[in-house]
Amino acid sequence: MRVEVRDLVLRYEDTFAVDGLSLSLAENKIYGLLGRNGSGKSSLLSVLAAFRRPTAGEVLIDGAPVFENAAVTRRISLIRDVGETVDVGTVEDVLFFAEWLRPHWDAAFAATLLEQFSLTRKMSVKTMSKGQRSALGVIVGLAGRAPLTMFDESHLGMDVPSRAAFHDVLLADYMAHPRTIIMASHLIDEVSPLFEEVVIIDHGQVVVHEEAETLLSRGIAVTGATAPVDAFTAGMTVLGSRELGPTKSCMVYGELDEARRREAAAAGLQLGPIAMQDLFVHLTGGSR
Repeated sequence: MRVEVRDLVLRYEDTFAVDGLSLSLAENKIYGLLGRNGSGKSSLLSVLAAFRRPTAGEVLIDGAPVFENAAVTRRISLIRDVGETVDVGTVEDVLFFAEWLRPHWDAAFAATLLEQFSLTRKMSVKTMSKGQRSALGVIVGLAGRAPLTMFDESHLGMDVPSRAAFHDVLLADYMAHPRTIIMASHLIDEVSPLFEEVVIIDHGQVVVHEEAETLLSRGIAVTGATAPVDAFTAGMTVLGSRELGPTKSCMVYGELDEARRREAAAAGLQLGPIAMQDLFVHLTGGSR
């Protein structure tokens, strides 16, 4: 599903969670939605899922308004950090409701995922651990195969092996059944290999929207003796720097052509990549 957001505003009393945000997402891609706590990413997802009415602006899914449009919202799934679950009933009840709600539901796939994540249909949701509830949430999200599927920190309660299994299953199922997937997560280095495009939100606005490969290519660590590093990075966008004795490492944001790379080599400088997590931290203002 295609997503078009135009001048979106979402206000809670005197606080603007989303402030004039515009965004276009093509269909059948995996998007990483990154932002610090309070940046507005969860608020944006809640509007895309029609959980909240915008204060102002327009949200279109495949060209149609999303709010109070059942024909559109049945094709959208938002899985939050505790899953689309309630504190009553069993796993079987959750799956029954999900199948009724999601026209693309794959019951056989759901059964396979239950076994993979060690859940049974008779489990009481109320007594499940946070990790088990997170697993149930991602099962609902994956087996629902909604054309627009969004995961908002939905995997945080899972342990490392379970998260890795979730990522593997998500990618494999996406390749077999392409759809638009938006993933919001603070575990950036874990999930960033899945991203085709990255959207970074800060203070309710989009500050970066790039192909993941392009974004990573623009983050460069320049390391060497202090004076040559300073000379080479003069005039560039420096995100941060570290010094250890006579050695300095600068993280810069921008593109380097072959001539500049040869210049760095001639000056005895090393050029290396910056991890997505570090790039995100510096692009949103560093430590706060």
